[in-house]
Amino acid sequence: MARKRDLYYFDKFVELVDYSCQAADLLDNIMNNFDADKLHIKMDEMHTIEHAGDEARHVVVKKLAKEFITPIEREDIMELTDAIDNVTDAIEDVVMRMYMFNVRNIRERALKMTDIIVKCCNALKQALEEFHNFRKSKTLHQLIIEVNKLEEEGDKLFTDATRDLYVNCNDFKEISAWDIVFYYLEKCCDACEDVADAIENVIMKNS
Repeated sequence: MARKRDLYYFDKFVELVDYSCQAADLLDNIMNNFDADKLHIKMDEMHTIEHAGDEARHVVVKKLAKEFITPIEREDIMELTDAIDNVTDAIEDVVMRMYMFNVRNIRERALKMTDIIVKCCNALKQALEEFHNFRKSKTLHQLIIEVNKLEEEGDKLFTDATRDLYVNCNDFKEISAWDIVFYYLEKCCDACEDVADAIENVIMKNS
């Protein structure tokens, strides 16, 4: 029973990041099979995933409020829970901005940034599946490094994508829309790195 109790929060971290992975996969599908006229439907699908993630977060917070003993510090559980939830929120924000600013076509670097977001979320899921064993894991540190490297790739793509937009696009509406969308895509990468940093902080505090 004690073992099951100790794993509860670690299992919940994996459940929460799975919603992030679902959101990333849906974003990837939207980008690679883009249909501007169906974007409102995809936005609703994305919100369903985001809402399910919020519900799972509420369950964790409610249980944490009643707990006296936790496997790691309560503040760390809360920080990590919020950081993972922020990833799912950030991905939803991308689709919302695409809809709000009436994006009509997909730019090549947006596909590459989306691919990085998918890879980040998958790496985070692998990391969080290992997290319960953070004192002994041989792969957890490398997964954190992988997320950090992917975030750096995302930063470079963001810079290149924004420059290309302003150098080669003459449509003011398209520039305005994609300037915002690229910014929100980059925020997804930042949100993923925040989760990796939160994991690393727990490891440092408890090693």
